[in-house]
Amino acid sequence: MSLSNASVDVQIIGGGPVGLACAAWCLQKFPELSLHLIDRNPQNDSDIVASDTRGIALSHGSKLLLDTIQAWPSDSCAIHSVHVSHVGQFGRALMTREELDQEALGHIVRYRGIHLALRESLRQLQKKAPHFVWQHTGSDNNQDQDHCRARCIVHAEGGLFTQQDWVESGRDYQQSALVGLVEVENAQPHHAWERFTSEGPLALLPSHHGSNVLNMVWCSSPATAERLNGISDADFLHALQSCFGSRVGQFKSIRDRRLYPLGLNYRKEIVQGNEVWIGNAAQALHPVAGQGLNLGLRDAYLLAEQLSGLFSKQSHTTKSRNAIDNALHEYSNSRQADRKATIGITDFLARVFTSPLTPVIAARGAALSLLQWLPPAKTGLARQMMFGRR
Repeated sequence: MSLSNASVDVQIIGGGPVGLACAAWCLQKFPELSLHLIDRNPQNDSDIVASDTRGIALSHGSKLLLDTIQAWPSDSCAIHSVHVSHVGQFGRALMTREELDQEALGHIVRYRGIHLALRESLRQLQKKAPHFVWQHTGSDNNQDQDHCRARCIVHAEGGLFTQQDWVESGRDYQQSALVGLVEVENAQPHHAWERFTSEGPLALLPSHHGSNVLNMVWCSSPATAERLNGISDADFLHALQSCFGSRVGQFKSIRDRRLYPLGLNYRKEIVQGNEVWIGNAAQALHPVAGQGLNLGLRDAYLLAEQLSGLFSKQSHTTKSRNAIDNALHEYSNSRQADRKATIGITDFLARVFTSPLTPVIAARGAALSLLQWLPPAKTGLARQMMFGRR
């Protein structure tokens, strides 16, 4: 079927946060858009309500974007300062919201919270979108027969690193992330800690459970992570205390321990003809600095701008193959700098802070010290993490 005869302008494959956000921004900007969303999740929210409660980091820039579609979860926790340090080595850096003149450096939300907020936002926008079809397919998703019906196909279904059925560029870090909720004696409200160990970063982040219950993300070798996941709570807390130190007082309890293998996987080209890949379908990142979903939301927002601008012109030429290919090519070019910078920073941090080489160890300690004493460099890095690069 030719694109000029296709029955749908835009088809989005994937009903996770990035796919939902892209659909919502498309309809907000152009409610008359002919849009088809393929969502493996059921129409009812009950499965999502009962699902993933892990806390994930979103930048303040992501909050500002999601506020435009009233899709910000009510139970988020703001981060006002971040302390970065290095186990057993000199060098540290402290970033604060005051340095950047921002309301917050970032926020911690529950994955299910952001998922539910986006579903509700899209339901409200659906009321004024006469040509929007939200198809709930279940896990047996037969998409192939529908691809030729859309003038533009957006792939937003990526999954975790080990679940992805494509491998193009990247690396297996030979690391796993052990996540959980840890109760501490004396945490500073709205404060986050990033502690680099010999095997990977250890992050303690605020949570919706109160100031003394923190989200833990402990990255290490798969063997170490498996061992830590299998020992008793008392032994685990002792190991965590030894690694992290006494900055938050005594570690009192741990719950909901889970393991996630870590790697980098990214597409060199995110556009092929009338198809485009966004979010984890375009790049799966290491969780250091918490940039994966933030980058995906920027993908979704800027793609929605491009597509809504194209199809809102309502002329035959805007629905031609050349017009769509050109619009997606412009989108791809607009994302190059942000993708390159974000992928590069996370990959660099994931590798350089686990190197056992003595010169590298000394250099990274010096780098943290320089970051603290060179405010322009520190604020530049923080702004990239918060808002990306355009």
